Amino acid sequence: MSVASETVDWLTDSANWSGDEGIPHRLLEHVYYTGLAVGIAALVAVPLGLWIGHTGRFRNVAILVTGSMRALPTLGVLSLVAIYSGIGLTAPLVALIVLAIPPLLAGAYSGIESVDPRTVDAARAMGMTEWQVLLRVEVPLALPLLVGGVRSAVLQVVATATVAAYISLGGLGRYLIDGLAIRDYPQMLGGSVLVIGLALVLDGVFASIQHLALGERSRVEAARRT
Repeated sequence: MSVASETVDWLTDSANWSGDEGIPHRLLEHVYYTGLAVGIAALVAVPLGLWIGHTGRFRNVAILVTGSMRALPTLGVLSLVAIYSGIGLTAPLVALIVLAIPPLLAGAYSGIESVDPRTVDAARAMGMTEWQVLLRVEVPLALPLLVGGVRSAVLQVVATATVAAYISLGGLGRYLIDGLAIRDYPQMLGGSVLVIGLALVLDGVFASIQHLALGERSRVEAARRT
């Protein structure tokens, strides 16, 4: 039998769809790691990005920092943090947060910067405060790029969350690590297919959200011109 047909057999084997080591459980673990990392990164990066985009301050610093963070090797960060924190969720979480911050930060400040300055000036002329300008005008119009930043962060983290298995945690990476240890290539390929499938599903979800945000932005801009 070929590896491909054996992989299909592995994916369709009912024994792999139940228990703590089954595909549904590993899938939920993977989604949990991804959501937790992106959520924490968003709490840090999105408000900072909105402030940078609104004020224009420290934009060059943000570009430099995000570029440097993108260059950091995730496995290296994971190993370094694991040395000091030990085996647990902290190390992969820190590594994934570092990975998620750059696209979230870039999406936030570039989204605000994409708003037509005339729209912002008109809002200020109406007597809006800076907070009102940001929350009622800039953020709604910046949503397509904001969602794009989240979409990029989620996809990168989903693909990289397999590193959690490197330090004995769960997730879909478990199939890659365990399969490599015993040279079970169908299991490794099956795990890879599951990660790819999850990434494609999430990408489709966020692409739909981004499309809706683009439509809403067009509607708001059309109303403003009218």
